[in-house]
Amino acid sequence: MRDRVRLVSRPIDTAALAAEVVAPGRGGVVTFLGLVRDHHAGRQVIRLEYSAYAPMAEGELARIVGETEARWPVAVAVEHRLGELAIGDAAVAVVAAAAHRGDAFEACRHVIEEIKRRVPIWKREYYADGTVGWVDPTAAPDQAAAPR
Repeated sequence: MRDRVRLVSRPIDTAALAAEVVAPGRGGVVTFLGLVRDHHAGRQVIRLEYSAYAPMAEGELARIVGETEARWPVAVAVEHRLGELAIGDAAVAVVAAAAHRGDAFEACRHVIEEIKRRVPIWKREYYADGTVGWVDPTAAPDQAAAPR
């Protein structure tokens, strides 16, 4: 399972990620893809950076996947980008494969929600006005970042 959880500095290949969990008995495959958007809390974002202490973040990702695979009859693969990303780049991908779509949908949603809540990956946004802000991934959607 740990080999299906990665922090990467290259673009995410969702087809390759899905191939890691697709199997003849898994007819329901759900992919969540989180893209870098051009706004946050009413501010124009021009790019962002993700950083993490990889051993800690990958360990927590692996725990989330393990918990998910114990709770639902699924196989899960996850990749999260680190480094500088442009608007429209894929920042995170989760693929959950199960015999049936219901389990795949529930497991996929659980994984991305737990990633946002628990994994120590830090996001720094760069705004069109020249300021920079760190974003708390556990904060409510579109909560303002702390400008620097």
